[in-house]
Amino acid sequence: MLKNRSVYNSEDLPIFRDSVRKFYEAEAVPHRDRWSDQGKVDRGFWNKLGEAGMLCPQLPEEYGGLNVDYRYCCVINEEQAYTRAGGAAIAVHSDIVAPYILEYGDEALKQKWLPKMVSGDAVGAIAMTEPGTGSDLQGIKTTAVKDGDHFIINGSKTFISNGQNCDFVLTVCKTTEEGGAQGSSIILIEADREGFKRGRNLEKIGMHSSDTSELFFDDVKVPVTNLIGYENAGFMYLMQQLPQERLSIAMIAMASSQRAFDITLAYTKERHAFGKPIVKFQNTRFELAEMKTELEVGWAFVDQCLEKHIKGELDAPTAAMSKLWTTELQSRLVDRCVQLHGGYGFMKEYEIAQHYTDSRVQRIYGGTSEIMKELIGRTL
Repeated sequence: MLKNRSVYNSEDLPIFRDSVRKFYEAEAVPHRDRWSDQGKVDRGFWNKLGEAGMLCPQLPEEYGGLNVDYRYCCVINEEQAYTRAGGAAIAVHSDIVAPYILEYGDEALKQKWLPKMVSGDAVGAIAMTEPGTGSDLQGIKTTAVKDGDHFIINGSKTFISNGQNCDFVLTVCKTTEEGGAQGSSIILIEADREGFKRGRNLEKIGMHSSDTSELFFDDVKVPVTNLIGYENAGFMYLMQQLPQERLSIAMIAMASSQRAFDITLAYTKERHAFGKPIVKFQNTRFELAEMKTELEVGWAFVDQCLEKHIKGELDAPTAAMSKLWTTELQSRLVDRCVQLHGGYGFMKEYEIAQHYTDSRVQRIYGGTSEIMKELIGRTL
């Protein structure tokens, strides 16, 4: 199902997809258990991704990219999810961080960071969430105070993907006393700045090979030239970029759901009970039929959203719908797949159990399901 979709109907994309899957199977799948144990991928894996042309392919050629459309990013994300190819948060790096620099950063920042992001020499992260704020981006406490031609930054962030491996982090800061929607800015902070500290690599119930960290800023001094776009315009930039982030999550949710279904279908054909494969039981067939139908509906919707996004027509409510529908579907579907595996579905060594724990966060990050419903509901 990942391959035969009209949205990917081009001469190059199927070839690109095959090369991406082969890369993951060769360079990531053999290492994923070790990465899971150590809580992050090897730093050198990012350079391998860069060498394979799998980081920020949508960037213009002048910055090292392939100057292709967003479908190529989706292929990379879908195949990573489908093969469970380790926890490098490629989507954060390529689909979220890079566009902020490209769209709003000045030319010096673009020249300095984008080529390194393409090669994997620099790993990017973005820090929005803080302890005690969660989805309330207008309630952030981290401050950036002007001091001549520098900002002095103080505060902390949490749940930051790529937090252990990142070389810089786009940090959402309060730049006025009032804060709120009109008082936040996005500032690029290099990881080697004095006063910047990585906290612990947080232990999660799933996505064990994806490093997720606390970050601390203690009088971190950065030049004002590290400001992304205009001062106090950060919240507006976030709102402009969140639809792509949510579409990315939706695509990952669908690819993970497809993988869970595929391995479950294979299992029901192999597993015997009462003298026959369990796929021969009516209940099993009904469960599989319903899941297959939901997958087809989900793919049709996200592909429609992808087509809109490529044309610049994907609005925030529709992006929220895509994330809401697909992540809720993923949780329901994976739970049903575990049930069809019986006791083996509860065993860590079985892939479906790992899908079960990995899927839970999908309804939380990038905006919770409840926030998605609120965004959609406001437009009705």
